[in-house]
Amino acid sequence: MARDYYEILGVPKTASLAEIKKAYRKLARKYHPDLNPNDKAAEAKFKEIQEAYSVLSDPKKRAQYDQFGFVGDFPPGAGAGPSRGPGSQAGFEGFEFSEYGTSSFQDFFENLFGGFREERAAGPQRGEDLNYSMTISFADAINGLQARIKINRLVPCSVCGGSGFAGQGGERICPDCRGQGRSFIQKGFMRFSTTCSTCQGSGRLRGQVCSSCRGQGRIPGNETITVRIPKGVDSGSKVRVPGKGNAGVNGGPPGDLFINLEVTPHSFFKREGHNIYLKVPITVPEATLGAKIEVPTIYGEKKTIRIPPGTKSGQKFRIKGEGAPVLGRNSRGDMFVEVVILPPPHIDQRVRELMKELEKYYEADPRSNLTG
Repeated sequence: MARDYYEILGVPKTASLAEIKKAYRKLARKYHPDLNPNDKAAEAKFKEIQEAYSVLSDPKKRAQYDQFGFVGDFPPGAGAGPSRGPGSQAGFEGFEFSEYGTSSFQDFFENLFGGFREERAAGPQRGEDLNYSMTISFADAINGLQARIKINRLVPCSVCGGSGFAGQGGERICPDCRGQGRSFIQKGFMRFSTTCSTCQGSGRLRGQVCSSCRGQGRIPGNETITVRIPKGVDSGSKVRVPGKGNAGVNGGPPGDLFINLEVTPHSFFKREGHNIYLKVPITVPEATLGAKIEVPTIYGEKKTIRIPPGTKSGQKFRIKGEGAPVLGRNSRGDMFVEVVILPPPHIDQRVRELMKELEKYYEADPRSNLTG
């Protein structure tokens, strides 16, 4: 009696192809031999699931199964029993599971969800990205700069032109798989795809290996390039230089170069995001009477700010648009000036008398609000 493939996958006969695939993947993960080593029952279940899916995922096979209850010229198992008559052929030969049984779990799902690792590896591959660490000054981070740097990277072999083979015509299409990298084996009425043994899945036959790059198509090299660091970068910023990573493989494009930036701190400017902070000392008379003072900016110009009478130490004043540039935008952050009141530098008798006189004008204890 034929097995019920719908029951094996746990789906109704009206299930869509998407529902069948979802059920198959769930069961395949559960019973795969790599996750159930030395478990004969799981191995048998896995093969049963594979068989059911191979039929129900194929519209023609599914239609035949729904109509006759089996797929092929005769029901499963007929070849194992008595012959159906003179001239009858061998029965259902089943599926070839040896490839899955010996492969890794990752290999299995690469085959399950499309594509083959051997074919992908043989085709053009993008080169690896590279990282370069660079330290710049605070001013250069604000204003931007162009710098010349020397990088070490894999470049195409100049002897073979990146092919990995010596001379002309060192590579040709494999005649057995016609460049597909896969060969097909017919077992009974089933057709199986395997890696081409002639070209090992590359789709090409290779000639003499290049002695310079030893068949890799790439060799170590160094290059001095000019890079542009935009305005407004900060520590942790990355600048991408397209195409300056390692050369690609088999004609693939090169990777990119990423410059990782570290900015040295400034002696008196402090940066937080796009804003700049500056502490400025003022005198007791300036804080008491008010004043106009000049303060430096990160762009070299000085700005005048007004200190109102009665200014307290720690009070901040904002100067719009004098902060750091915003990357990718034509705008800037702001600058905040924090004033710090300084006492007189020399305590002589006259200064003491003035301070005593000034003390009379404090109407209350300035620390009265600190009592518990």
